[in-house]
Amino acid sequence: MPNPVLLNNVDHHDLRVITASGRGHGDEVSSVPTFPAEFRDLQAYYPIAFHVGDNGQVQPLALLGLRQGENLFLEDDHWDAPYLPLAVRRQPFLIGLSNGEPLIHIDLDHPRVSREAGVGEALFLEFGGNTPFLEHAASVLRSLHDGLHENLAFGQVLQQHALLEPFVLDVQLDNGEQHRLAGLHAIAEERLHALDGSVLQALARNGYLQAIHMAMASLSHLRDLIDRANRRDAGQR
Repeated sequence: MPNPVLLNNVDHHDLRVITASGRGHGDEVSSVPTFPAEFRDLQAYYPIAFHVGDNGQVQPLALLGLRQGENLFLEDDHWDAPYLPLAVRRQPFLIGLSNGEPLIHIDLDHPRVSREAGVGEALFLEFGGNTPFLEHAASVLRSLHDGLHENLAFGQVLQQHALLEPFVLDVQLDNGEQHRLAGLHAIAEERLHALDGSVLQALARNGYLQAIHMAMASLSHLRDLIDRANRRDAGQR
């Protein structure tokens, strides 16, 4: 259970954050939230899909696995892709609001948090200032916070032009196991191609058209997820 608190240099002067990649650091998730400005970096390695909530809000997701809690990019001692999604990189920090102002919080129960001397990266200097590591973490949080806020407008545009359609991926692995990836949406390519030129121009002007095409292209990595699942299964036999 997360235990987020407002970060400060008095109560948390001795906190450190473990930055090593690999299993056991809280990254065992099958997807992470993302946003249009990150699609360029993500699309080279991860499928990008969309979750539509009951309220109609759209959340882009980078897919990491085929099953709940499965991260196929997570090896024992490293992350097996050159680009680490911002939603993973920001752990164990998060943005919390205090009187409407976004401030850095930290999940004290996150497995990356340590009070052991010499383990991980320090957050504060000896006399209370922020370390370069914490400054970088704050920068990552700002990018993620601003990007996720942008999703509201992006999702509204996708809904306005009916550019999302449900998709289901049925997979049979080499070992005979069957899995279904469902409850997600992808870009409706036929509807996109049928849009009026003025609509396409507006999408291009605000940067959404590029993000849409990157999301479409990224789905070729669904095959990569299946291959990763087969390789992992073969290695565990």
